[in-house]
Amino acid sequence: MSMSVSIVIPVYNEVENIDVLVKRVTTACESLANAWEVVLIDDGSRDGSLEKLEVAADRHDGHIRAIILNRNYGQHAAIMCGFRHARGDMVITLDADLQNPPEEIPQLIDMIEQGNDVVGTIRKNRKDSFFRRFASARINWMVKRSTGVGMSDYGCMLRAYRRSVVDAMLQCRERSTFIPVLANSFAKRAAEIEVTHAERRAGDSKYSLWKLVNLQFDLLTSMTTTPLRLLSWFGVAIAVGGVGFGLLLLILRVVFGADWAAEGVFTLFAILFIFVGVQFIGMGLLGEYLGRVYYDVRGRPRYFIDRIAGHSDLEGAEAKETAKAAAIERQVQI
Repeated sequence: MSMSVSIVIPVYNEVENIDVLVKRVTTACESLANAWEVVLIDDGSRDGSLEKLEVAADRHDGHIRAIILNRNYGQHAAIMCGFRHARGDMVITLDADLQNPPEEIPQLIDMIEQGNDVVGTIRKNRKDSFFRRFASARINWMVKRSTGVGMSDYGCMLRAYRRSVVDAMLQCRERSTFIPVLANSFAKRAAEIEVTHAERRAGDSKYSLWKLVNLQFDLLTSMTTTPLRLLSWFGVAIAVGGVGFGLLLLILRVVFGADWAAEGVFTLFAILFIFVGVQFIGMGLLGEYLGRVYYDVRGRPRYFIDRIAGHSDLEGAEAKETAKAAAIERQVQI
């Protein structure tokens, strides 16, 4: 029996893309031998996307569900919401901007059915600006160096996950998370494939420079303590350098006299300011970690669902399987 498939798509102000998105995704899924569903998550859109999602859920009832969040919580929180409501044996994530074509979905399904737990993708001939490509390359390099999880393109959200990996991610309660790295930490087998990449069909990118910086902080502070370790080693190096510089100044004072030492006041102030700057950087880094601990300790939910439109046939299948398992368990107990 073939594995069922859930397609999870976060949507934020993509009113111009939704009709084409739904058409291309459903066309790709209808060619599958697998049972399928599409879970669309509206992440607080304000441009009419919500209404279009509800229309799509009503038109494709049984295959499409639209989950409406009460405000914008961010892409990764919306995807986690989609994971929570997905019912497939494998889950595929896809951006709503159509830069990654839905026609690649069958290729991802084949890779999961071959035994992989996570399938990542590499954008071939990427159609983004130099700034976005440069920022993405730096993030990929930093991820590999800091987490030890080596994949080529963490920024591409066209990815596939086995149900066991999704369930493991749902047990993690931290608010700041980076899904591709988190998934790889639970995967026994991971693979990558090349996919085509297109220019954005309509609308603007939702990742500004500030959001990319925040994403980088979330990535580093939620997945590794390497920055703290580097800061510790840097502190040791500064301390050793400070002691050595102090001894050097003492020797020069003895050799050249007190008059020479007085002329080095501004140099000392400059060095002092450097040390103070390093201390403030360290305090800021510690603050980032403590702030994320504070958010996690409060235990507030990642998102709040306003309503759900449509239903999926996979929900009924799951209910039948649950009832069947319960019946078998009762017979065993009897």
